[in-house]
Amino acid sequence: MRDLTQIEGPIVVIGVGGFIGAHLLSRLKNERTDVTGLTTSLPAWRTEALGIEGVVVSTSRREVLEVLKDIRPRTIFNLAAHGAYHFQVDMEKMWDVNFRLVHDIAEWAAQEDCAVVQAGSSSEYGWNSHAPSSGSELQPNSLYAVTKGSASQWLEHMCKSSSLNAVTLRLYSVYGPLEDPSRLFPTIIRAAEDGNFPPFANAATTRDFIYIDDVIDAFLSAGVRVRGDASGHSISICSGKPTTMVELSEVVAQNFGIQESPVFGSMTRKWDLAEWFGDPEQASELLDWRAKTSLAQGLSATADWYQSGSNAQYLATGLSTDSRQISESSELHLQNLDSKESVKISGIVACYKDGQAIWPLYERFKKTMTDLGLNFELIFVNDASPDDSLTVLEGLTSTDSRVIAVTHSRNFGSQAAFLSGMRKSTGDYVVLMDGDLQDPPELIAEMWEKSKEGYDVVFGHRVDREAPWIMRHAYKAFYRVFDTLSPFKIPRNAGDFSLMSRHVVEVITEMPERDLFIRAERAYVGFRQTGVDYVRPERMFGKSTNSLGRNLGWATRGVLAVSRAPLTGLSVFSLILVGLVGAAIVLQLGAKILFPDIAPEGLTSLSVLILGMGALNLLAISIVGEYVGRILEETKRRPRYVTNSITQDGITRNARERNGEERGY
Repeated sequence: MRDLTQIEGPIVVIGVGGFIGAHLLSRLKNERTDVTGLTTSLPAWRTEALGIEGVVVSTSRREVLEVLKDIRPRTIFNLAAHGAYHFQVDMEKMWDVNFRLVHDIAEWAAQEDCAVVQAGSSSEYGWNSHAPSSGSELQPNSLYAVTKGSASQWLEHMCKSSSLNAVTLRLYSVYGPLEDPSRLFPTIIRAAEDGNFPPFANAATTRDFIYIDDVIDAFLSAGVRVRGDASGHSISICSGKPTTMVELSEVVAQNFGIQESPVFGSMTRKWDLAEWFGDPEQASELLDWRAKTSLAQGLSATADWYQSGSNAQYLATGLSTDSRQISESSELHLQNLDSKESVKISGIVACYKDGQAIWPLYERFKKTMTDLGLNFELIFVNDASPDDSLTVLEGLTSTDSRVIAVTHSRNFGSQAAFLSGMRKSTGDYVVLMDGDLQDPPELIAEMWEKSKEGYDVVFGHRVDREAPWIMRHAYKAFYRVFDTLSPFKIPRNAGDFSLMSRHVVEVITEMPERDLFIRAERAYVGFRQTGVDYVRPERMFGKSTNSLGRNLGWATRGVLAVSRAPLTGLSVFSLILVGLVGAAIVLQLGAKILFPDIAPEGLTSLSVLILGMGALNLLAISIVGEYVGRILEETKRRPRYVTNSITQDGITRNARERNGEERGY
């Protein structure tokens, strides 16, 4: 145990909502009274699980600096990070949290004689993964690694060029209680409870596993020594022991008494490296630290913590909260993370005047995902709705961190809303839905079953709809024309409501045209597609924003998006008309010569010809004009949408605070 009185205070721990940050804050608060925990995201379910109160919420770099100016700490432990998990893919946020925040903290700390202990990552070494020494070349293999490496190098620079005292701890594979339940060790424990092994990576793959208590001890030692020889260094925190997946499975089998044989090679990911272990010598030299907990001891301690009864809810899905009185939002967040399914569904909802439907849609979508046992996120795209949608979404997101609201700067239309949501999504599959509950969330269950049969796109096939007779037949007629004019097969009576694989979504979002018509682009990309029949109901709340003019506009937009048939038809019709006019001229001349007394005088026929040709010219110009108009829009290259704000965890952040509005080019 370290003498924590040697760490200069006050102390601020940033990133206490994370796995390591929560444990570090807990250890410090057990010994000190001058410690403040700060989280940049909600819900902070780990601190609640550890019984820690009084955590400060700061959701921007500016707010973090305001807290530092108010507390004026002498030591900062910064563990805030974004991008360590597969579902954290926001590139701008990675730079904002992993580098810009570190830059701002270092600048402030250098001026205020405050020491900084930074949480780095072994991924900074990247492809240089065979026991690199702390001074080895960085070869980052991901954007996350690039941002973390940039931060550690910036701190090294600041220590040389200013009075800053700072040290970076590059962490290897940390595990223990309250780790994200989707990670390896919680997955192992869940499977072991059923007497099974989870899927493993390749048998020879190595990792450097290190127990959470040892990691916290390293941070505390760094806090004691950051103003001494450790300052200016980036130090690997690792056991130095490469553990293969075979060796890990043997430890698991011995610990849990599993008799079956493990399966290797089914969990290989594109960023995985064959070996990944570190060199602990510099940590021993500069921090007087070495890992003390063996893999068998750490796994046993982790399993015992989860199996203690009161902590079981943090591992298994669907268990109710215990005497800790965890908030509903935390429980929902945990259920999302604890899902035994690794598949994640991103629901994307286009909202315009749908404020009343938001909560019912969320409840029905959540129930469907829970019944299917699927991980999910739900992205509401508020397309500048004039009603109270934003207020409703702020309330909803405060109760469930899986819900995100994106608000546009003005109304850009449903297609832009879907595109905006697809680009924000992180799921393995994406579901597009209108916000008026005319697309029943319960149908997703049938779509999911079809996707498991190997279909990349499963669309809702409208066999009928609750609408006036004339509207029902008008819609059917449009889809017949739409399909007939298209050079590729377009499903009839299929709107935007659909489930698509991530690959299909990426292809659609990369299409460069400005004027997307998603149901056409979805058909264009091909792959295996099928439909699920349903009757489309009327809106549950309010009146439809569609009108005859809007529907005609939609029909025109759809046809122009997929077909040049109107231009081709116009050319064919023009040729036929030219032939008819030529024939009429010959007949007129013949009649004048052969039958001068009975030949028409010409006024009527001339008027008909003039009016007919004039109408034809106007029709031709209008059709050509529609295509020219589309060309004009494409050449302008204006963004298809502009994001005004993003709401999550009940907090609305202005997009302009993130170095400019998010634009959908």
